[in-house]
Amino acid sequence: MRVPGVEQERKEFADFYQRCRDNCLRAVLAATGDRALAEDLVAEAFARAWASWRKVSRHPAPAAWVVRTALNVRVSWWRRRRREIALDGHDLPRLDDDVRDVDQAMLAAIRRLPKRQREVIVLRVWLDLDTNTVADELGISPRTVAVHLSRATAALRAQFVPVTS
Repeated sequence: MRVPGVEQERKEFADFYQRCRDNCLRAVLAATGDRALAEDLVAEAFARAWASWRKVSRHPAPAAWVVRTALNVRVSWWRRRRREIALDGHDLPRLDDDVRDVDQAMLAAIRRLPKRQREVIVLRVWLDLDTNTVADELGISPRTVAVHLSRATAALRAQFVPVTS
């Protein structure tokens, strides 16, 4: 027996997934620098989104919810892993050469930004969320979002725009 509401939810989620997966993947990739890890994190985040779809579908920015969840999954994984002993040079994240539509130098520059500035750039610029939505997602004020965005863009500009005297 098919339930019409469930079929509608499946369709809505499938449409959301098709529309947002690539942008979410790019955003998480910018934060992690490892395509395989980013794909795993995004897959986990979308699985969690489906499990909570009734709540997530009413969220003001479901794609931001997915990105935030993916990054939170990474933090949880990192916290468990930090007690492990690392082998020299084997645990360093690497840039993935197969990133389409993203300049590798820009990705590297974004990864060098402080965590909060990286998050603001990813949510505000790549996912094109408004300042208030970014503030809600990160649990900070809109003014703080603006400050982080300003500092991040200034840092990026300093790396890419030649200084004229």
